Amino acid sequence: MTDGLVIPELDAGPFLLRPFRPGDLPLIEEAAADAYIPVISSVPVPYTEAAGLAFVQRQHDRARECVGYSLAIVDRVGDRAVGQIGLWVTELAEGRAATGYWIAPSARGRGAAGRALAAVARWALTDLAIPRVHLHVEPWNTASIRTAERAGFQREGLLRSWMELGGVRRDMLLYARVAADEQTWSAP
Repeated sequence: MTDGLVIPELDAGPFLLRPFRPGDLPLIEEAAADAYIPVISSVPVPYTEAAGLAFVQRQHDRARECVGYSLAIVDRVGDRAVGQIGLWVTELAEGRAATGYWIAPSARGRGAAGRALAAVARWALTDLAIPRVHLHVEPWNTASIRTAERAGFQREGLLRSWMELGGVRRDMLLYARVAADEQTWSAP
């Protein structure tokens, strides 16, 4: 019997990726007030302290159940959580994993998502030896598109009416980074 996955701490330059803690509730409360984050995540709306603590527990449950790794993106200055990134490993039998991320409004524009995405991709492709990491981005989300590209992900195509978010079928751009890229890619 397995005890699940071990959530690591990963270096992302001025940011640290680590397991969620109860002290991260201010991040979850801010994210719950954002118009988009709750649509793409399990951030609770309406926010309550109990719902926030349940969110933290769900992030650990995902590792325990071997679904994936959910990491808080933490600003090293002040140890303040500013976002979330995940590596979802339910497709490992096919040689791939998925990733996704969000950043709280107060922390946007500082490179947290890009640093976190590059660190998770490097860890997945090298340390975990996963051949392919992919992510989906809505075509209108230019900030996330720039983030993916800066982190070494290549656009592979448009998936029309790919998934339902917020009760609406949405197109998604498919981005991927593969193990073969690791020898030629260097962080900006």
